[in-house]
Amino acid sequence: MKIQAIDTTPQLWAGDCLAIGLFEEQVEQSQHFIAIDQTLDGLLQEIVSESEFKGKSGETTWLRSPSSKTIARKIVLIGLGKPDAWTLEGLRQAAATGVRTAQKQKAKTVGLALPLCHNNAQLSAGAIAEGIELSLHQDNRFKSEPEANGSKQYIEQVDVLGVGMQADAIAKAQQVSAGVILARELVNAPANVVTPMSLADTAAQLAQELELTLEILEKEQCEALGMGAFLGVAQASDMPPKFIHLTYKPQGTPARKLAIIGKGLTFDSGGLNIKPTGSGIETMKMDMGGAAATLGAAKAIGTLKPNVEVHFIVAATENMISGHAIHPGDILTASNGKTIEINNTDAEGRLTLADALVFAEKLGVDAIVDLATLTGACIVALGNDIAGVWSPQDDLATALLSASEQAGEKMWRMPLEDKYFEGLKSPIADMKNTGPRPGGSITAALFLKQFVQKTAWAHLDVAGPVWTEKESGYHNVGATGFGVRTLVNWVLS
Repeated sequence: MKIQAIDTTPQLWAGDCLAIGLFEEQVEQSQHFIAIDQTLDGLLQEIVSESEFKGKSGETTWLRSPSSKTIARKIVLIGLGKPDAWTLEGLRQAAATGVRTAQKQKAKTVGLALPLCHNNAQLSAGAIAEGIELSLHQDNRFKSEPEANGSKQYIEQVDVLGVGMQADAIAKAQQVSAGVILARELVNAPANVVTPMSLADTAAQLAQELELTLEILEKEQCEALGMGAFLGVAQASDMPPKFIHLTYKPQGTPARKLAIIGKGLTFDSGGLNIKPTGSGIETMKMDMGGAAATLGAAKAIGTLKPNVEVHFIVAATENMISGHAIHPGDILTASNGKTIEINNTDAEGRLTLADALVFAEKLGVDAIVDLATLTGACIVALGNDIAGVWSPQDDLATALLSASEQAGEKMWRMPLEDKYFEGLKSPIADMKNTGPRPGGSITAALFLKQFVQKTAWAHLDVAGPVWTEKESGYHNVGATGFGVRTLVNWVLS
């Protein structure tokens, strides 16, 4: 599918389907509406009146143009809501609505006429391109008939009207979207397809394609580094753990050095504290959503090539049950020497992240961000659409929140209440791996904090927004690829 920026006005664009965005309470005052209505001899006004189209956010109506008119064969009107609430995310959603509607109309060529956000053509063109790419992505790899049930791709070209000279912005958005799609496909794939080994293979493919440096630490090398927390989780699985370290280095001296760590549990049974049926065990293929976002960001960063050195780290394993599994009550020693009493084997992600954080800090980076599907408590606190952000550094937290706002990925800063660490104290070890039920996402962040000494660090709990059960905007049912665009924006900022 080709996306191109052109300056053609909507009334002069000819193709299969033209989608026009209109603000609430300003529908009939829009210059595009007036011009096209005149071309169609008042037909646009008729359809608006008959359908009672008001321009509310997400509202749509459409009509077929008379064959005698040299204009698009079909016209789609998209409601944008109130103009004072217009954002880049609204632009993505509107673009998604436009191309989804055109796809249902079996259009091959589509024109999109949407108002700029903040009068910024570059950001607006990028947001539109993201909405197009991500809404049309269909993951049908595991269907015997991939194009069944109306999933055939009809659209071949989308013209973004009124943003000429923004080809670079569109190309960048497509490169970032490719990273999001990689993350989606990794999370969507079942645990018998995405394993620690296949995650390592994905990293190897990225390294080869994008000229990145790859280091894969096998079990013996992890043992030599004292990664007892990570290996404790891995010891029950028949699949060997893989500690993945993928590095992008620009030419010359980098402006910054950063590390991104993604939780890489390719399946989480809960261990001996097994998850019962109905608790979500059937969805635990997505417990590597942080790793997927990390590798998706690596794909985008490796393509965009900023002047920033970035280390992408994934401690990949399964959390399984066998005669080798860690027991509740066992004590593990992490690679920084801290001891951990295991009081819940289902709080395993933080154990793998602990050794990954220690490894990352030894690289001498300026900042570390980890992201993980870590706690159900974060979903209870913030719902399914918002990720939690914890950081002792205000500047880093602010930068991440700004990056997430630009990406349209909702995040909220949460407190690092040091007093709550009392609930993690153990009488026989340095700490337990879980605390009391209240403030569970906060104590999880405080646990991770013990494995970073001096480097600026932030933790993102993305348990809610990495997955959706309903089609919405530019997200299909399943994995969302959440986190990739925020991470890329943060690196590029």
